[in-house]
Amino acid sequence: MITTLYPGTFDPITNGHLDIIRRASKLCSGLIVAIAESKKHTMFTLEERIQMAERVIASENISNVRVLGFNNLLINLCRENEVSVILRGLRAVSDFEYEFQLAGMNKHLDNDVETIFLPTSAKFSYLSSSLVKEVALLGGDINELVPALVKAELLKKIV
Repeated sequence: MITTLYPGTFDPITNGHLDIIRRASKLCSGLIVAIAESKKHTMFTLEERIQMAERVIASENISNVRVLGFNNLLINLCRENEVSVILRGLRAVSDFEYEFQLAGMNKHLDNDVETIFLPTSAKFSYLSSSLVKEVALLGGDINELVPALVKAELLKKIV
């Protein structure tokens, strides 16, 4: 039984994140979507991001996924939840260098935890939470970028 942890800020969760979650849930016995309390300014609070992710994942009927919030070292969260694999999504080659550094540091902190990379589907390779927020703030169409309930929450924030 391998439990895998997929960390991020998910501010907000996008269809690209869901793509990774759907595909990764088929590769492990359990997947934890770990939502970080970010040091940078987020549009949504940690609790709002957790609730949105839980609602979106529940609507997808993926049974082996749970959502947790955290505000400590990722390796500590892995230890607390007996996680041996960290999953990182890659959109483009430019993501790899930073993700590779994170993987190296996590390996330094705990040699028993491995990091795996899963490239996003090509149709989501340009998608990021930051871009979704910017498009929404400027009145652009985000229907294909986020689930409907996330769009509704975004629109509440920007009105």
